[in-house]
Amino acid sequence: MESEYWKVIERFDAEAFRELMLTYGQEIWNYAFFLTKNPDYADDITQEVFLKVYGQIGSFRGESSIRTWLLAITRNMTFNYRRSTFLRRVVLVGAVSRRDSHPSAEQEALTNTLSNELWEIIMNLPVKFREVLVLNARYELSQREIAGLLGLSEGTVKSRLSRARQKVSVAWKEGTVYDRATT
Repeated sequence: MESEYWKVIERFDAEAFRELMLTYGQEIWNYAFFLTKNPDYADDITQEVFLKVYGQIGSFRGESSIRTWLLAITRNMTFNYRRSTFLRRVVLVGAVSRRDSHPSAEQEALTNTLSNELWEIIMNLPVKFREVLVLNARYELSQREIAGLLGLSEGTVKSRLSRARQKVSVAWKEGTVYDRATT
């Protein structure tokens, strides 16, 4: 990781910043969306993250990968954004679709329905469970990396990940959307 650190710091110019945005921009947006459930908020947070990175690239110490550092900034900015009075209520928007070579119309409708139902269950989990699940499944971070990113012990991450998977499984089998009130 140290070589990555020096590579970034030594040549950080407009082109390097553009490359950083192209490489990690979609991941940062996706993570902000998973935390807020709102594409407009995700847009705002992503812009704020990259503005902060541009002004504070010197604060990157190389103790983690650039990706993990960016995800940590995104998480912090998202929680700051959510604490503001501007953010009142979020709704599930968007869909996740699977790409097959040539699905029939019925198969495509069924797949979209199942994906939407699964994502609705995931997006309705409490943030502490949804976050570890998304970081592990979507971003393929190890439990150690997640623990470092969230400032938790590895045991806590392992426990939350297990509970998140269990809650999704139960809600899926019951065919119901997870209710936060039963946390």
